[in-house]
Amino acid sequence: MKIESSTKPAVAPRVNEPHGHSSSKAASVANDDVKLSFVSAQLSTTDDQPPFDATRVSEIKQAISDGRFAINAGAIADRLIASAKELVDNQRQA
Repeated sequence: MKIESSTKPAVAPRVNEPHGHSSSKAASVANDDVKLSFVSAQLSTTDDQPPFDATRVSEIKQAISDGRFAINAGAIADRLIASAKELVDNQRQA
């Protein structure tokens, strides 16, 4: 028995417009206001720091390859729970 894919990729139809003409939707998009989220504001304020410490990354890589890198599951769980709590609190305030 041969199994074939019954789904076809969805492709949006192309609309060819004469040069110099734009649709009303495209024109309205240009006039829309943009509001940034709290997270994007936080990300933009941390531009003064590098996204990671290259020295620390190489130390961790070496520890992993040497087999001496220990994973602290408790610390990871604590940080994950704190992060989830922060996200929930931010959504409640919004």
